[in-house]
Amino acid sequence: MSLDKPSQEEQSNAKKLSLEALSAVKVMVIDDSNTIRRSAEIFLKNSGCKVILAEDGFDALAKIANEHPDIIFVDIMMPRLDGYQTCSLIKRNARYKTTPVIMLSSKDGLFDRARGRMVGSDQYLTKPFTQETLVDAVQTYASLGKNIQEEAE
Repeated sequence: MSLDKPSQEEQSNAKKLSLEALSAVKVMVIDDSNTIRRSAEIFLKNSGCKVILAEDGFDALAKIANEHPDIIFVDIMMPRLDGYQTCSLIKRNARYKTTPVIMLSSKDGLFDRARGRMVGSDQYLTKPFTQETLVDAVQTYASLGKNIQEEAE
């Protein structure tokens, strides 16, 4: 057994494998900003994810029932149905209560994070986000989701 660091080729192969695994992951992005939706879509599609976009909470709830996303990113500040309300409705539904919901916000206050946790969010990311931040969250929650599914079977 070698204690050497993995070679750069081994590291890139490990990354490729994890990125290949992302091709089976359906990610929903809910944001009223077209720019944010498109940025997230580009970042996630470049990583191999299937991306579903929604403009607000109402649009998202209709699409969730049809698309069954594996992970949901939701903006907090949206008209009609904000991110907290959307997350709460998703988490109250027995079918989707284990679906990871990650809040997106330009606010980084303790109160905002706590309120997100209270409605059931799994993580809180601040905007502007990077491709690395989004993909890391997807990789983390996609692997957790697979573990939960395997345990249920």
